[in-house]
Amino acid sequence: MSVATPAQERELITLAVPVLNEEHYIGPCLESLLTQGDTYRLEILVLDGGSHDRTAGIVRAMAATHPEIRLVENPARLQSAAVNLAARVAAHESRVLLRADAHAWYPPGFVTGVVAALRAQEATSVVVPMLTLGREGMQRGIAAAQNSRLGNGGSAHRLGRRSEWVDHGHHAAFDRAFFLSVGGYDESFTHNEDAELDHRARAAGGRIWLCADHPVTYFPRKDLASLARQYMKHGAGRARTLLKHRLRPKPRQMAPVIALLGNVAALLVAPFWLPALLVPALYAALCLGWGGWLAFRRRDPWLAAAGPAAMVMHMAWGLGFLRSLLRHRGQRGFPVPASAG
Repeated sequence: MSVATPAQERELITLAVPVLNEEHYIGPCLESLLTQGDTYRLEILVLDGGSHDRTAGIVRAMAATHPEIRLVENPARLQSAAVNLAARVAAHESRVLLRADAHAWYPPGFVTGVVAALRAQEATSVVVPMLTLGREGMQRGIAAAQNSRLGNGGSAHRLGRRSEWVDHGHHAAFDRAFFLSVGGYDESFTHNEDAELDHRARAAGGRIWLCADHPVTYFPRKDLASLARQYMKHGAGRARTLLKHRLRPKPRQMAPVIALLGNVAALLVAPFWLPALLVPALYAALCLGWGGWLAFRRRDPWLAAAGPAAMVMHMAWGLGFLRSLLRHRGQRGFPVPASAG
């Protein structure tokens, strides 16, 4: 009769890491996850949506020396589909699914901490604060904008000052059975699939715990063009969530839309009434002045880019929201996805 070793007795936790062209981030991300096996055994599923850079090669090389890593093809290419796939193909014994972002770094004890919170609070999911970190240049200014109230609107998972029950947050750990029972992510969403799932989860009796003790470090986009594309998709996803579930937007969610409409209206009126230009001028002065003050206070010239970054985030989010609202306005209450299991 065989006797289980201490390693075999430890619980298995599944980590889902969606990737698409992440050659600059996937190595450090996986290295930070590999240090997490102090309390649990790990199954790290890297779900590749068809990368055409060195991402898959880096993962295969690391898997050769770390058998807990497994590269899985994600033909649907979306993050939502990747996490759903991980929930389906994870080892049968795995009861906890943890979503990890390739653009992030995970501190020692992260997995142990969030799984412990999941169990202690009897939650169906645990979310964590997200601290954005810029390494150099423009990325530092973008990170400062995303960490600020001007940029993030004061959302709980961006501030993360205390652990508490929340409606939504940056996804970390799930009770796998519950995740599958509510259908997982809606794979028609490219962005905001997390908030959409949180709404369905709470409607099904789920409870979401914000664990402030275990923040994630996230590395943002490096230029304003890619930042604009990202935030247009964020805004579009939020509009779809509101339409699908017939929800009212929160004031902080409408602020970028109001800023966009106000600036556009002022520019259209300005040829007939010049004082209208005061609206975009004051808006730009607020954002640019804040960025300049931040750069002066922290003695980092690149932080002045936080002002333009905040403006790009606001305008792109608002534009994406309005475009999606018009495109999907006739699809209110469309069906909830079938079970991910």
